[in-house]
Amino acid sequence: MPTVTMKPRSVFHAEPRELLLACDDAKLLPFLNHALMRDGVEVTALNLEHAHLRVQRGFSPDLIVLHLSGHGSLSALAGLREAKPLVPIVVVSCLPDVRFAVKAIQAGASECVQLPFGKNELTQCVSKFLGLMKDGGNQADAMQETELNDGLFFVSASKRMNEIRSQAAMLAQVDLPILILGESGTGKEVVAQFIHKTSPRAHRTFLKVNCAAMPADLLESELFGYEQCAFTGAVRSKPGKFEICNMGTILLDEIGEMPPAMQSKLLQVLQDGTFSRLGGRVPIKVNVRVLAATNIDMDAAIAARTFREDLYYRLNGFSIQMPPLRERKEEIPILIRHFMRKLSASFARQPLIMSDELLAAYMQYDWPGNLRELESSIKRYLVLGSEQHMLGELRRAMGGHLGRKPGMAEPDGAPIGLKKRARSAMNEVETQIMGEVLRRHNWNRRRVADELQISYKALLYKIRQYGLSPSPEDKGRSRAACP
Repeated sequence: MPTVTMKPRSVFHAEPRELLLACDDAKLLPFLNHALMRDGVEVTALNLEHAHLRVQRGFSPDLIVLHLSGHGSLSALAGLREAKPLVPIVVVSCLPDVRFAVKAIQAGASECVQLPFGKNELTQCVSKFLGLMKDGGNQADAMQETELNDGLFFVSASKRMNEIRSQAAMLAQVDLPILILGESGTGKEVVAQFIHKTSPRAHRTFLKVNCAAMPADLLESELFGYEQCAFTGAVRSKPGKFEICNMGTILLDEIGEMPPAMQSKLLQVLQDGTFSRLGGRVPIKVNVRVLAATNIDMDAAIAARTFREDLYYRLNGFSIQMPPLRERKEEIPILIRHFMRKLSASFARQPLIMSDELLAAYMQYDWPGNLRELESSIKRYLVLGSEQHMLGELRRAMGGHLGRKPGMAEPDGAPIGLKKRARSAMNEVETQIMGEVLRRHNWNRRRVADELQISYKALLYKIRQYGLSPSPEDKGRSRAACP
């Protein structure tokens, strides 16, 4: 099949963006080709077979738009994703089935646009991935902000977070469990609330339960309720969160910390939607959308047998991995403006203007506490109103390396003080000790925290601070320990 190439009439970038259109329906190829024609883009339109061959021979476009007419053509998506793992792929589907869109995302699509769609919907999607904004690529145009409730907003401005927003909006229409993974403070609860708000259950109840905050008995009564006289002090019956959330959505936060005794009962609810109250004999049936979130390594938890593998697969109808703030630093200026506007309104103060020096410091810091830490910092800045204080905080957090990247050597001739030498030595010792204890306990963080006599949250912070992670050998030993 001959290649159809549309030359751009004008160019926003130094070089035109290259787009590969792969279509499995010859009748639709001209229509899609015309829909994708725009300034600053070269479109190469091919059928699926020729597109795959072209990619295998080294063609590397900036974006692939892939038209698929049925479930059987998902193999073409998998082939292109394997050949070009870093190139975004937008799937255009003829099936008005949201479940097909979910399967496409699971197979490697960055986004799925389903027919029938307007020309603007497709071109806006392509513009987002190619960075062709109205003013020539201003990142601010890519910012999206959705108010959820109680002053909670879902703000996305980076390419990765806009992809997550699109995925979450699509998954909201499909009634399957979703597992949201990521470090503390990355916005897992925000995404869960966004899924609920954009779902058909939006007018129903949304509840969050922290599975790490309660022992097994208390968590059972919290989730499933109890009957009168079920235990000492149960003077009347009480419904649990699953009953209250019937036809709504429940977020099981810190699901990785759920006591093992509770996991089997939760598995039953996910399988057939039934459970019994504590002390009750009558089964109760509910229809609840279950979302779960955790910041732990689920593979390590399964290997250490602290989390049931069958429950993991039940919860993981689809997983969303939230990137830490240090991997999307381009969002920091936008998030600063958002938090400044939100917090200044709640404090009844005027937003403060941030100098270039302070903004540069915010951009340089890695924010181990992610969005939560950034919001707290902006709150302190609004209360204190002192840039020098905030610069001092950031300088101390970075070990005095403000103004140059962490890990860089001191400037030539600069003296290294005793306190700095001592801090560096202490960090090295802590890293070594923690690494040894983590390996000895097969990365069971609860046991490690108990042995080191520190809180679980302090352990997680230090693991992130020192960049510790299990090696392949560690994971292999963990799995080998399981019968």
